[in-house]
Amino acid sequence: MKFSMIFEAQLVDPTPDREHQLIHDCVEQAVLAEEMGFDRIWAVEHHSLTQYAHMSASEIFLTWVAARTERIRLGHGVVTMPFGYQHPVRVAERAAMLDVLSGGRVDVGAGRGATRQEMRMFGVRPEHTQPQVEEALRIFAAAWRKPEFEWHGSLDIGPGAVLPRPVQHPHPPLFMACSKHETLRLAAELGIGALVMGFAGADDVRAMRTVYDEAVAVRDGSKFVSTEVNDHFSALCPTIVLDDAARALRLGTRGQRFFAESIAHWYGGGPAPTGHAEDEDHTAALARERDELVARLHEAHIPARPVDTGTYNTDHAYGDADTAIAHVERLRRIGVDEVMCLIQMGTVPQEVCLETVRQWGEKVIPHFRALETAA
Repeated sequence: MKFSMIFEAQLVDPTPDREHQLIHDCVEQAVLAEEMGFDRIWAVEHHSLTQYAHMSASEIFLTWVAARTERIRLGHGVVTMPFGYQHPVRVAERAAMLDVLSGGRVDVGAGRGATRQEMRMFGVRPEHTQPQVEEALRIFAAAWRKPEFEWHGSLDIGPGAVLPRPVQHPHPPLFMACSKHETLRLAAELGIGALVMGFAGADDVRAMRTVYDEAVAVRDGSKFVSTEVNDHFSALCPTIVLDDAARALRLGTRGQRFFAESIAHWYGGGPAPTGHAEDEDHTAALARERDELVARLHEAHIPARPVDTGTYNTDHAYGDADTAIAHVERLRRIGVDEVMCLIQMGTVPQEVCLETVRQWGEKVIPHFRALETAA
């Protein structure tokens, strides 16, 4: 089982100075993650989602981290693939350049960038997002496999070389963000790894693992985007770990509340998120806000999706190291290939993020490495 961290670059009460510090704080966390034994970091790509995600150029962030590390893998989790955001050949070029500079440490995930805000910023049409993500995956998988490349689909490309060639042959591993069961089935059919939300809890992760495995079992390979198949299943694990378990729970649920309110705002039309005081009962508030969001979506005839409602479950790795170990053990038994820690939430202080990384590196990860060694 692998261990990773994901960065949204969230920020409560943003100002330019706080935003600048936030980006450097994320770099500090990522560099510490390598020292503490994490296998990978993931950096999202979102655009114009104030407070929720200030990571608009993840390839530059990952390059900055690559220059300060030696071993940890560098994941685009995920690149917004519809053509209005960026041409698929540019994605292939940038990823390959980072793969060369990092010595072959890059992973590439695909996403739709389907909030109304992001689509308005780049002139992307909602109905184009899913088919263009799939076509983009096929384009740059083919671009990396062939010395001279051309493509004739909804885009006409080439012939020509896509340079540089990546270090990983024939290309870096491919993944897809999956928040719905149909997306999990698609990822399995395409032969690429799944990056799933884990906010709804371990039981929901188990259901998603089952959907993915069942789709893998019945696929015939006709929809594979590449000759290289990647059946890696990575599940989000919200976590804050401190010696003071009660404070970790307060800070974790507070951070998750900010995350949930941000999603409700940008995906569901809710009010802008607020920071809230540390000593509030954030678990109860999240349950109340979930019911309010579902009711509002119902009135607007919008089905409540996991991305809208799963964020309100607070049964996660918030507490001391033993709490985190118990939660990860549930994920291990489910068959999760990678535990993707969400630590950097908008209200969590930097010193708490760093201490959580240390606690995972000194206590949680070694526990499971020892199990693997014994096995």
